[in-house]
Amino acid sequence: MFEHILWSVEGEIARITLNRPSVFNAMHQAMRQELLLALDLCRNTEAVRAVYLTGAGRAFCAGQDLQEVVDPNGPVMHDILASGYNPIVRAIRQLEKPVVCAVNGVAAGAGANIAFCCDITVAAASASFTQAFSKIGLIPDSGGTWTLPRLVGLQRATALMMLSDKISAAEAESIGLIWKAFPDDRFAEESWRIAQTLAQMPTRALGMTKRALNLSFSHDFNTQLALEDDLQTQAGQTHDYREGVAAFLEKRKPLFKGE
Repeated sequence: MFEHILWSVEGEIARITLNRPSVFNAMHQAMRQELLLALDLCRNTEAVRAVYLTGAGRAFCAGQDLQEVVDPNGPVMHDILASGYNPIVRAIRQLEKPVVCAVNGVAAGAGANIAFCCDITVAAASASFTQAFSKIGLIPDSGGTWTLPRLVGLQRATALMMLSDKISAAEAESIGLIWKAFPDDRFAEESWRIAQTLAQMPTRALGMTKRALNLSFSHDFNTQLALEDDLQTQAGQTHDYREGVAAFLEKRKPLFKGE
């Protein structure tokens, strides 16, 4: 089914690995479509309760494969965004399951912005991030102009985008671009543990939390309160709410099902 990514389900976690290590997992049309298909599988596979996105080799994703854009027979910029990167970041944000992005190496351009739009993004200490777009006369895409100011504020986002400086995983953590940076020798274990933890949690409620967070950026305070009321009413009718309350009262560990 896949040539340029790896997809598997391991203990209720869908593992997606960008798999073009010879070009630092730079994305071309076929890879973008495979990633979209994998995200669709995550959405439609009931057994999947969390998603773990990472890269093969020394990079997470170097962004757009520039060989594609210089090919006279390749897709034009509008099509690359409209049929590729924009649907990818929309799919991640609209997927009502937690998405952990484990940045194992360099994340540049669209690769960085895909990482930043995930729910919990962590990185190996040796990983780095750069917007890169300004160095080739482009603007940040893949939601970067929306996501970065909300993560780090307007001044930092502007500097990151205009200067295209490379920043370390430790600095990315310190300014709030990512959740945590882990030492390289513990990165795989620690990042996977986060996905395992999320997969055992009440994932229906986590999905509704994600929906509320998405809408919070366009709602006024009273509209958001009304949304919380509606979503909390739905959450209060789930199996996991009943199980969570029962487990608390019985002083035992809850067994959530994502239902």
